[in-house]
Amino acid sequence: MDLGSRQRDRARGVLLATAAGDALGAGYEFGPPLADDVPVLMKGGGTFRWAPGEWTDDTSMAVPILEAAERAAAEGRSLVDELDHVASRWYAWHETAPDVGAQTRQVLYNGSTAGAATAASVRAAALELHQRTGRTGGNGSLMRSAPIPLAHLGDDDAIAAAARAVSDLTHPDPDAASACVLWCVAAGHAVVTGELDVRRGLGHLDPEQRARWADLLDEAEHAHPTAFPRNGWVVHAAQAAWASVHLAKDTDEPLRRGLENAVRAGHDTDTVAAIAGMLLGAAHGASAVPADWVPLLHGWPGITGAELADRAEALAAGSVAARD
Repeated sequence: MDLGSRQRDRARGVLLATAAGDALGAGYEFGPPLADDVPVLMKGGGTFRWAPGEWTDDTSMAVPILEAAERAAAEGRSLVDELDHVASRWYAWHETAPDVGAQTRQVLYNGSTAGAATAASVRAAALELHQRTGRTGGNGSLMRSAPIPLAHLGDDDAIAAAARAVSDLTHPDPDAASACVLWCVAAGHAVVTGELDVRRGLGHLDPEQRARWADLLDEAEHAHPTAFPRNGWVVHAAQAAWASVHLAKDTDEPLRRGLENAVRAGHDTDTVAAIAGMLLGAAHGASAVPADWVPLLHGWPGITGAELADRAEALAAGSVAARD
């Protein structure tokens, strides 16, 4: 896609702001909600003793999706054609990662054979878990979705299909897929137009889910992020993130303020802020990410936030080279 300078900045912002929100929230994870006047700092620490600016599993799980999208673009294929790469990389990552969501860890473990995993084996393990427990609606598929809209920028149908397919690898719950569709379609539209419309993807949901999510988004826009405390669940995570974005929309620094709002929601702070960051970066661009945060951003697999932004721009512009 032929992108202008503002579109390139917004494409860079999708992954950079996701990583920034993730790293900002890392030091506050599992903590209580914070008052609106409590400063939120890029301090690291937390349960897993993250370095300042180090991202967590949210962004780490997005990297294999980015790699798969790069491979697909270089070969003229769709992201969904490269899901074996995603599953394989997730499995290798999770073996040494300090922080892996419980549902994701279980699915990757159950979906492996002889120390390896494929898209089919992981998906089968996720479906078995869903059929057995009915509980696969964690926030783990939404948190990692940022590369998906960049893989098919300008094509809402392809974005929605890829969002659903990547979500279903580990999270078969319909709410998880719907949240991913809404976020990815909205982010892609924001990169292209600068308009943030989280309802744009409603038409890609079935009628029951469409009505449900229209109501959930309305509820979020009339509530404070702290009103959704079960934010390990994808529904409350999405509502807390959207409430954070909406609360900051008329401020002087909507990206920074939106991410701070997400962290102040408490509990799964890194994930809510990563989810909010995906939309904020798509709408406001990498240039809106605070300059003092950017040099600090880093994480698995040994890359920086600046590299994530470069690769996001290249993917969106269709000028990627295949990566092993």
